[in-house]
Amino acid sequence: MFYHVKDLQYNARVSKPDPAFATLLLEQFGGANGELAAALRYFGQAFGARSPFPDKYDLLMDIATEEFSHLEIVGATIQMLLQGINGDLKKAADESEIMQLLDGKKAKEQFIHQALVAPQFLTTSGGGPAYTNSQGVPWSAAYINGDCNGDLTVDLRSNIAAESRAKITYEYLLQFTDDPYVKDTLNFLMTREVAHFQMFEAALDSIQPNFPPGVLQSDPRYSNLYFNMSSGADVRGPWNEGESTQFGETWQFINDPVKYVLETNGLLNVQPEGTERTLEGVSQLDQDLSQERSEEIKMAVPIGVNVWSQSEKELEDQSKSSGSRKKTSTKK
Repeated sequence: MFYHVKDLQYNARVSKPDPAFATLLLEQFGGANGELAAALRYFGQAFGARSPFPDKYDLLMDIATEEFSHLEIVGATIQMLLQGINGDLKKAADESEIMQLLDGKKAKEQFIHQALVAPQFLTTSGGGPAYTNSQGVPWSAAYINGDCNGDLTVDLRSNIAAESRAKITYEYLLQFTDDPYVKDTLNFLMTREVAHFQMFEAALDSIQPNFPPGVLQSDPRYSNLYFNMSSGADVRGPWNEGESTQFGETWQFINDPVKYVLETNGLLNVQPEGTERTLEGVSQLDQDLSQERSEEIKMAVPIGVNVWSQSEKELEDQSKSSGSRKKTSTKK
């Protein structure tokens, strides 16, 4: 249940009209990394998490709802940046006051090109926020369809990346306005992306094991091989020497990939090196995790009568049951 409070989460302000920046700000209203995309991304992910991960359901719904409030802030800011201009567009019977101030066709065209990155913004929306990006491209669910994978560890990693992209977009936008009030609003929105990044990161860390994403483990014969696929001076770093970040396996630097492939019969004869993991151990983990994840998904929509809205006590008992089951699985 949503309840609209008419006061904004952050009291957005502007000091003067700025149609050019209003157009740029559309990127965070209807763009691929904008607030609408974020809200719908987390909203969609929440449904599958409700029963197996009720705590993560709560997190996703809270952040999704906050993203809707950020969409409202961006929309309100765009509307204020178009003050005067959007009203002038309604004077259909007379030439607008803004155009009367401009002398001749050349001046009018210059004004349009200087003020608007996408002139169709005003001619199609009448001066209100439109569900497009800054280039006038309509918002599309294709922006987020790949972010609801049905595996929460995959979705949370996607969310971390999404918050990073949104943060850097606000950082870029801050360079295109000199309005101190608008800068304050963008700084708030940018900071919330950083906060959400950390929330998703903590949520991912609370699901163990969470690597590799999904259920099936990686093959220890190939998981720590680094193929030197370029000629010239070799560059070494923590990505191809020392231990790998997740498994703690020793990186095997394959200096001559062609020779290695030929000697191993197209990698068919490779044996695990620099790792304690075995094919047998991986197979057992595959079976254990398959069973655990299958039970989690079945819990999302159990067979029989289903009631979506439950009491706090019922949800708490369900969360405890889920937690104890995860601890048992971890001990394996």
